[in-house]
Amino acid sequence: MRYQISGKQIDIGDALRTHVRTELDEAVSKYAERPTDAMVVFSKTGHEFACEATVHLSTGLNASAKAKATEIYAAFDSCCEKMEKQLRRYKRRLKDHHKERAEPVELLGASSYILASDSDSDAQEPDTLQPMIIAEMQTKVPTLSVGEAVMQMELSGDPVLLFRKEGQEGMNVVYRREDGNIGWIDPS
Repeated sequence: MRYQISGKQIDIGDALRTHVRTELDEAVSKYAERPTDAMVVFSKTGHEFACEATVHLSTGLNASAKAKATEIYAAFDSCCEKMEKQLRRYKRRLKDHHKERAEPVELLGASSYILASDSDSDAQEPDTLQPMIIAEMQTKVPTLSVGEAVMQMELSGDPVLLFRKEGQEGMNVVYRREDGNIGWIDPS
């Protein structure tokens, strides 16, 4: 498994890198058959350290976890426990969904934009109705079944997932509703 371990405005030492590789490899290898790469980012806010970890599986699914603690090792250990719990919880679903799948998830290229928020929109009328684009990135849109899309959304912790339904051309969306249920938008 490839690791990308970095810090936002903090230095990450070799001892922490070794600890991350050892612990994350042990936790992920128990529950995931073919992890391809992992990205771990440490940051510090005030007196707390934060750790965000994302593990990409060869099936196209991503698992991510976040944790905070007053010590950097404790933040990582808590994050690793959350990751392990997620993978343990979904191990049976992962295996059941992908027994039928002979090939990995197909990914389509797409553009992703970050738009500026209008913080003082109440004060004055905007000059134009075109939003200001702050950033443009490339992203991947997976081809999944609805069950796999829900599982991917829950594993990643995202509130919304855009995907292409297997056997169809159009885009679909699954999202977490305010009442805790999952919504699915199928335009066909």
